[in-house]
Amino acid sequence: MKKNKLMVMAAVLVLTMSVTLSSCGNALSTGNTDTYTEENTVAGKTESKHSETLETEDASDTATAKNTDSGNELFTERDLTQTADLSEAVTLTVSDGKTVTISEAGVYVLTGSAENACVVVDAEDDDKVQIVLDGVSIVNDSQPCILVENADKVFLTSAEGSENTLTVTGTFGDEDAVIYSKDDLVLNGLGTVTISSTEDGVCSNDDLKLTGGTWNITASDTALKAHDSLCVYDGTYTVKAGNDGLHAEDSDDDTAGSIVIQGGTFNIQAGDDGVHATTSVTVYGGTLTISAAEGIEATQVIINNGTVSVNATDDGINAGRKSSSLSVKIEINGGDISVSMGAGDTDAIDSNGDLVITGGTIDITAQSPFDYDGQCSYTGGTIIVNGQETNSITNQMMGGGMMGGQGGQFGGKESGQFGGQGGKHM
Repeated sequence: MKKNKLMVMAAVLVLTMSVTLSSCGNALSTGNTDTYTEENTVAGKTESKHSETLETEDASDTATAKNTDSGNELFTERDLTQTADLSEAVTLTVSDGKTVTISEAGVYVLTGSAENACVVVDAEDDDKVQIVLDGVSIVNDSQPCILVENADKVFLTSAEGSENTLTVTGTFGDEDAVIYSKDDLVLNGLGTVTISSTEDGVCSNDDLKLTGGTWNITASDTALKAHDSLCVYDGTYTVKAGNDGLHAEDSDDDTAGSIVIQGGTFNIQAGDDGVHATTSVTVYGGTLTISAAEGIEATQVIINNGTVSVNATDDGINAGRKSSSLSVKIEINGGDISVSMGAGDTDAIDSNGDLVITGGTIDITAQSPFDYDGQCSYTGGTIIVNGQETNSITNQMMGGGMMGGQGGQFGGKESGQFGGQGGKHM
């Protein structure tokens, strides 16, 4: 994410004066060109107005919104505001075979129906651009419908009650997603967006935040992808992916690539992983219904609350060594979790490191409910295996050991005596 001195100064000013800033729309005065050329560029009229309003914009955007359930400060007020200030918005109507280039911060309302059209954001490093999808339909052969080349952050906001459709039917070039952003991207709003792709659905090369709206995504590859982080606050998501449903990974940095889910409703069907991250997947809330080869996979999987339902054909919840920056573990502290496994060489909860359970309800239907390589600690929560409540955790993998326990309910088996049922481990 880009930094600039103006943002830092604004943030310091906010803290010093103890002023709470509410979310505000962009108040730039911008104008559209009169003629629609092959590449129509939308730019601002006055530099002085831009500088004045940018300070207000940045100050508002540095005020974070805290989720009390998680204690994480991941979202700005503007991230969570589901409507845009349209008082000085520019309306853009898509047209067949035309590219519209947005070159300056502002609010832009996108309407119309077109084939082989593209909206390109190519603004300054500190510019924030908000695109309001208001009944737009774009069908392309081989290019993204929306492409962010450069900006500080771009908001894609669906207008209340609107139905929007973005489709790519052919073979992509380098930018291989229907919505492709090289910078931070926020999806929000009060309408519906339907995305269909022959490769990825939505991709951000930085941070991707999902805070509202209804998003229906069908992708031959990955539906929602980010390099640095993918963070969810709210919204409704129906995902059908040939590869992964949600994916966070930077192929050049194994210390990046995390997913945080604080809310929202997900219905995910995926050919590979429902949710996949290089470093960690942390669930604080929301509802996830996943049908996939593997439900959730990361170096660390931590579930603190929410409802998680997994139907998998490989491993249900899996922790494996993908990052050099974290130890491998699965940790369940709360929530309602159900895992149903297909027959064969499968594990419902599989940790290549430690397994820690302190709370929640875990309902497993599987031949192999647990598999861990490291230590297991079970100090709270309810475990149901194949319809029977149990207070013991058997290990499919030889090795590991049991720590803790609930007042001797393990019959003294607290030192490696849960070693298991044979040498399978994935």
